[in-house]
Amino acid sequence: MFFFMSEGMPAPVRKALLDSNVLYPAPLRDLLMELGSGRLYLSRWTAEIQREWVEALLRNEPHRKPAALKRTCDLMEKHIYNSLVTGHEDTIKAFDLPDPDDRHVLAAAVAGGCATI
Repeated sequence: MFFFMSEGMPAPVRKALLDSNVLYPAPLRDLLMELGSGRLYLSRWTAEIQREWVEALLRNEPHRKPAALKRTCDLMEKHIYNSLVTGHEDTIKAFDLPDPDDRHVLAAAVAGGCATI
């Protein structure tokens, strides 16, 4: 996808990897889905990131229905073409971060060509 700069030259749209902390709150998730469909950037995430925010939401709000959240995840992937980053799993251990649980996020951002997390 491209945006056009004022000179008429296409500018590539940046990709951003969305972590579970920004996908957890529904209003922010909705906004990021709208903006991340190519208007400002392209949203990317992994199945693990999806699982993290869904599990956190179910833990904090047990009245939520897992089937409804699965539907939300499915709609997100349908709304944002090519949103799911894969192929990063073998590189996770290559990253040394203060929080080892964040290595999968950085590995996915690199594999997905994301300029922003």
